[in-house]
Amino acid sequence: MIVVTGGAGFIGSNILAQLSEDGRTGLVVCDWLENGDKWRNIANCELEDVIAPEALFDFLHKNAGQIDAVIHMGAISSTTETDVDLIVRSNIRLTNDLWDWATATGTRLIYASSAATYGDGDTGFDDDMGLDALAQLKPLNAYGWSKHMVDRRIARHLSAGGAKPPQWAGLKFFNVYGPNEYHKGGQKSVVAHIHPDARSGGPVRLFKSHNPNYEDGGQLRDFVYVKDCARVVSWLLETPSVSGLFNLGTGEARSFKDLAHATFSALNRQANIEYVDTPEQIRDKYQYFTQAQMDRLRQAGYTQPFTSLEDGVADYVRTYLEADDSYR
Repeated sequence: MIVVTGGAGFIGSNILAQLSEDGRTGLVVCDWLENGDKWRNIANCELEDVIAPEALFDFLHKNAGQIDAVIHMGAISSTTETDVDLIVRSNIRLTNDLWDWATATGTRLIYASSAATYGDGDTGFDDDMGLDALAQLKPLNAYGWSKHMVDRRIARHLSAGGAKPPQWAGLKFFNVYGPNEYHKGGQKSVVAHIHPDARSGGPVRLFKSHNPNYEDGGQLRDFVYVKDCARVVSWLLETPSVSGLFNLGTGEARSFKDLAHATFSALNRQANIEYVDTPEQIRDKYQYFTQAQMDRLRQAGYTQPFTSLEDGVADYVRTYLEADDSYR
């Protein structure tokens, strides 16, 4: 079996879809489905079981000999969450416990880290796992700090020669977009947010720049299509000799203006963009540039190309957002 925590969420459900397409069976979702249509994220997958997060460790202990890998995507992923105790319970405590369980049982573990660990990016975006390199990073919010604390704990244990799972990987996701993110509300990607207005001809609204080095809409992000993320996870499962902390972006920063133009182009419409002030509560912590350094994943043997922004947005818009069934 393969257990995917947060399996009904955005990235987790796309990983399940990829593994299903790969012909893998024994897929187990650990998540809360709650009210609404979140269940549709996993409705197209062939599943072995669905378990609630509070039942996770009972399930793991009961089935330890049958579980090949745990893919841990479950987390409080909102960068604006203010309940830090909730973040500690959900993001730090759970990941640490899964690492210890996977180590004790000899089970492979892939977990979600985040590009939020890099803070404002002043120290760069190098996924160097050295203790000194990690100590230089200064996350800007509690979410980023929680992911960074786990990365540092693992690095410290490994540096001291501590025990580890037979395969492990931490993935520093950059700006992921794509199908099955519809339940995320304000945390949806910009493509999902602007699609309804772009469909009607606009205008769509992007943040103004409050940094003289960037024009309005010129803020840069490493936008990565969620299908590429799922393919990397699939490759890791097929390559058990590879372990490490890896960036997961494209290695190419693009502007929000580029993203908006790609969305209009996918709809065969002329771009129509307005710029609004960045909210004051996030203005001082706003990132103007992110770009994944992808050397380590490539050196580990991953050779597949990453989808271009234009091709990824076109697939997302035409195959999902414009379709009767928008779920993967």
